[in-house]
Amino acid sequence: MPPILALRNASVRFGEKPLFSGVDIGIQPGDRICLVGRNGTGKTTLLKALAGTQDLDEGHRFIQPGTRIAYLRQEPVVPPGQTVAAFIEDGLDDDERDLRQYRVRDLLGILGLDGDAITTTLSGGGLRRAALGQTFVGDPDIVLLDEPTNHLDIATVEWLEGFLRQNQAAMLMISHDRAFLRQMSNKTLWLEHGQMRLSNRGYEHFDEWSEKVREAELVARSKLEKRIAEENSWLQTGVTARRKRNQGRLRNLYKMREQRAKQINTLSAPKIDWDEGPPASRKVIETRAISKAFGDNVIVEEFSTRIMRGDRIGLVGPNGAGKTTLVRLLTGELAPDTGRVKIGNSVEMVYFDQNRETLNPKFTLWETLVDKENGGGGDSVLVQGRVRHVVAYLKDFLFDEKQARQPVGTLSGGERNRLLLAKALTKRSNLLILDEPTNDLDMDTLDMLEDLLTNYDGTLILISHDRDFLDRLVTSVISFDPDGKVREYAGGYSDMILQRGDRFASNDVEAIAVKAAKTERASKAKANRKPTKMTYKDQRLLQILPDEIDDLESLVQDLEAKIGDSGFHGNAVDKITTLAEQLEAAKQDIDTKQDQWLMLEDQREQLEEAKS
Repeated sequence: MPPILALRNASVRFGEKPLFSGVDIGIQPGDRICLVGRNGTGKTTLLKALAGTQDLDEGHRFIQPGTRIAYLRQEPVVPPGQTVAAFIEDGLDDDERDLRQYRVRDLLGILGLDGDAITTTLSGGGLRRAALGQTFVGDPDIVLLDEPTNHLDIATVEWLEGFLRQNQAAMLMISHDRAFLRQMSNKTLWLEHGQMRLSNRGYEHFDEWSEKVREAELVARSKLEKRIAEENSWLQTGVTARRKRNQGRLRNLYKMREQRAKQINTLSAPKIDWDEGPPASRKVIETRAISKAFGDNVIVEEFSTRIMRGDRIGLVGPNGAGKTTLVRLLTGELAPDTGRVKIGNSVEMVYFDQNRETLNPKFTLWETLVDKENGGGGDSVLVQGRVRHVVAYLKDFLFDEKQARQPVGTLSGGERNRLLLAKALTKRSNLLILDEPTNDLDMDTLDMLEDLLTNYDGTLILISHDRDFLDRLVTSVISFDPDGKVREYAGGYSDMILQRGDRFASNDVEAIAVKAAKTERASKAKANRKPTKMTYKDQRLLQILPDEIDDLESLVQDLEAKIGDSGFHGNAVDKITTLAEQLEAAKQDIDTKQDQWLMLEDQREQLEEAKS
């Protein structure tokens, strides 16, 4: 069957170095294709090329006449002040808006959204559902999905899986959520080193397939190394005498060396030697019948648990259910209304929450790790009580040596999260609490983090919406169940589902959407409570954001000057791609910070008007 959308011999370059080249992709009706690869390999660029928003440097794009394509961006563009209904309508052509109003109304009901609500008041999950409405309102033949599960809790991800199964469109999806890809895909595209591989099986078989590919590469590498050794021997013994007539053979040797360098897998297992600090007592945390409520909103009711040394606890539930509140109760930061919490002796806790942590965009990665902000310096960092060189430690978190002197403001979301993890995990602990550590991480980084946490001998509490990550790491799961009760289940997330049986199962998309709508309304009601003053954090951000924006704009000018320098192109072509990526990240960061400043300034003005 011929494809309805295809790229043939497609190449995209940044500077003179290709991001990918010679790529062939064909999408047929019924395809559910997952596209996998490391961050920075060009997956999103490839989706944009298929959507027609990214020009190809070589090759061509084919689309069957009459085919409708919809593209769900990783971060939707939301016009300020727009209603949810109008936002969804933007997925329609101008000449069909009046004719397809029924479809907008249908999707608002299915997605559990209020069409009159303003998009900027939605939670991350609500905005994602609105973006899905915009994507599907025109009944597309092909849907391109870039990280569709971002900002969604597990219940909403499972709702999304049911929603997508009921749709007949062909799909190409990028996601770091392995459980989602296993559920949804029937083909796999693997983008690596600028080249594309295709498997006619879904992501469920990716590990088996990729292992066979790696084994074949090892065999090929072994043969190549043998040839290189033979050519090196010839080079050392005879190149001088036969210099003129054997220059071609010499060039071939250099090409083989270059080919071998590309084959070598640069990923390595993390080398952190954990120092768990003083031995904690065998009993780390014990709760007896604890309850907590805020007004009429009951978070936890008579919940008891005992967390022992070495336990690995997963914490799951809908956004806004109270997972962070429960952690604060478990750690003694918040007192329960009733019941008792007892924390063991000698507990040393590290709490990582990427939404609470901040990074100075002007500092380099090096300066961030040596804690320049608090007077630190030098070329070493104390990791778990042991001295490590900054660059060696950065490599553990998959950063290149050249990135050590790169400003934090140029990093992507996934890279920032990696740096935050690297910074947090320098501190020694015997109780490690991680709040959504997998956000924006690609699969290689997830593997790295999994290996790192597997070697951690202390007690782990992990808040996550990543079902596969939970299955691989935790020994029990504490769940905010749909009936409002908090329960603990032995095993991973999949074991929890088996133990719960059909008690909370629902394949009815609209029923699940109603639950999502209730959560959304509760979040909206909370958001509509008008504050009387700005928080200290918001006041501080309002002060520092203009300086951060100025610094980023200076950085953009410097990067553009370097890229436009003709002499630079001739001397260091290999740096063009890195500079182009830094430039794009800096520009995106400027947009984000400008939007944040405008929102805070508007809030400040409204509060001033309310006072007067």
